[in-house]
Amino acid sequence: MASSNGISKRLIVESPNVKVEDGVLESRFTYRKNHFETRADGLHVIPHEHEYSFKTVLKPRKTGLLLVGLGGNNGSTATGSIFANQYGMTWRTKEGINKANYFGSITQSSTVHLGFDGNEQVYVPFKDIVPILSPNDLIISGWDINNANLYEAMGRARVFEPELQEKLRPFLEPIVPLPSIYYPDFIALNQEGRANNVIEGNNKQQHLEHIRNDIRSFKEKHQLECVIVLWTANTERFTDVKDGLNTTAQDLLASIQRNEEEISPSNIFAVASILEGAHYINGSPQNTLVPGIIELAQQNNVFVGGDDFKSGQTKFKSAFVDFLVSSGLKPESIVSYNHLGNNDGKNLSEARQFRSKEISKSNVVDDMVESNKILFPTAQNPDHCVVIKYVPYVADSKRAMDEYICSIFMGGKQTFVVHNTCEDSLLASPLIYDLAILTELASRVTYKVGDTYQPFHSVLSILSLLLKAPVVPPGTPVSNAFMRQFSTLSKLVTALAGFPSDSDMQIEFFTKLPK
Repeated sequence: MASSNGISKRLIVESPNVKVEDGVLESRFTYRKNHFETRADGLHVIPHEHEYSFKTVLKPRKTGLLLVGLGGNNGSTATGSIFANQYGMTWRTKEGINKANYFGSITQSSTVHLGFDGNEQVYVPFKDIVPILSPNDLIISGWDINNANLYEAMGRARVFEPELQEKLRPFLEPIVPLPSIYYPDFIALNQEGRANNVIEGNNKQQHLEHIRNDIRSFKEKHQLECVIVLWTANTERFTDVKDGLNTTAQDLLASIQRNEEEISPSNIFAVASILEGAHYINGSPQNTLVPGIIELAQQNNVFVGGDDFKSGQTKFKSAFVDFLVSSGLKPESIVSYNHLGNNDGKNLSEARQFRSKEISKSNVVDDMVESNKILFPTAQNPDHCVVIKYVPYVADSKRAMDEYICSIFMGGKQTFVVHNTCEDSLLASPLIYDLAILTELASRVTYKVGDTYQPFHSVLSILSLLLKAPVVPPGTPVSNAFMRQFSTLSKLVTALAGFPSDSDMQIEFFTKLPK
């Protein structure tokens, strides 16, 4: 006898594989995976079935989000937008009346295809498949090297229309970022003038304890069940990764005690988060998540995720190059030019910080190239050039221009030229919410393949959809193709709900379904 369990107000799953008891949704899922063996006579495909059980605590946890870089464009925009949505704010523009929304958020504004009911395609909101937080539920605070309150920071950012800024003033003016860590060697020298809100001294062990205390106080003040620390501050230069410094958790902690110069501010925030049981997400391209931090996260059963928000130009590239390769067209040259005028652009105008961004933006096509040995029989990737220039006048409204040149049929060429005006913080802020919301969801999930339930791996790879240079568990291949990443996430959520995602074959369109 099939059971019927309401998972949300809008979605009811009738299946013997679903059980709800004491606020926990338990689901059984058959994962079909092909295994492969290369033998003398060819590639052998061996289909396997793996039986998974998932347990999902249905009630989302009271969650706090601590932003490193709270007073930056992303921080002030993400915080202000929550108040605008909570109070249903509207504001006038020359095009008409705008109303607060969460467009651009995968969790709040996307839908998942469940199948075809014989009359029409069936889609449901992502947020209705299993219970998840709304951005309105998040409690936000954080740190910044500049002491401007968030109303001042919002005005400096020039993201919101003036009328909306004034409506938000009573909510944002009282919010002043906590003092942050400032090590000038890791960010551009042109940031020195902003650094008037920094933790005193240069003792990194003391800085670690200071940040730990901030996290602890925030959690206690708001009686939080889940805390997430997310870096949305300036891009740092890459730090060295070497034995004795940061390749193990023990070496990393000892390096902080020794005050090693190669320990970055983001390293300190990540370690402080992990030791306080708070999940850590790196929204910038630097290599914060060194092996020692990943090991420390595993030891403390804490999630980490990174690197670098995938919001505008790179998100488009991760979908478009996948389209080209899947169409049998061979990308030969990808040239990406950006100019932007926000503080991120100013910081990236120095070479070492730009190099961090260049790496995260350039690696985004690698897995798509590797997927097609017909087009790319050798290891040679397309020529891929990324340029970023600081142009203060355009402020947060980044201009991204791309040229894609492909080899096509019989020696022909096809060229695509794309001009993309990316309002940087309005694209990045919804990703901040999604990263926090999905991390909180993952904290409520355990699974088993055999006899014992366990949490997901500490490197939370389901966040890859939202990140340019996804950090994945050791030994796991990186996937950057946007729709493949979305499919992975949506199929996981439907599995948690207790039903398989539709195969999208729609075989009933050209055959008869069995009765």
